[in-house]
Amino acid sequence: MGMMLLVVGSLPSSCGIYKLNDATVPDSIKTVKVNFIENRASYINPQLSPRLTDKLRQKIIGQTRLTQTNNQADWEISGTITQYNFSTSAISGQQVATNRLTVGLNITVNDVKANKSDRYDISRSFEFRSNLSFQQAENALGDEMIRTLTDEIFNRIFSKW
Repeated sequence: MGMMLLVVGSLPSSCGIYKLNDATVPDSIKTVKVNFIENRASYINPQLSPRLTDKLRQKIIGQTRLTQTNNQADWEISGTITQYNFSTSAISGQQVATNRLTVGLNITVNDVKANKSDRYDISRSFEFRSNLSFQQAENALGDEMIRTLTDEIFNRIFSKW
């Protein structure tokens, strides 16, 4: 049997940008403050804001070189849950087959050093069986919803360069 040799070269980084796990951060950015993500949707899931805020903080610390602070930071991340709606997504034989939970957020990254802000609108839908109550669906979708929304926020913030 032949042996295959894989050679991986490294390219020098350029433009003063630091990259780790697909998270791109300018060299000048050292600290981050993640504010509590507020829930201003018409229907409020009381667990969504604290869980989403905590998961986003964990992901940023775990996958970037940024230091988290509660004081003045190079980047300040704020968010608002603007939408949390249930709707019918599929009908089969004149019966509701699946429902959908749609969550919308507005995320702002304030770059204090550059004196500029970037805004991101994020919306994700989660399907669930129609025989589940909304509360049962929230419980069933909870972990997936938090993980998916956190990944989406993280990717929008750190993959923009």
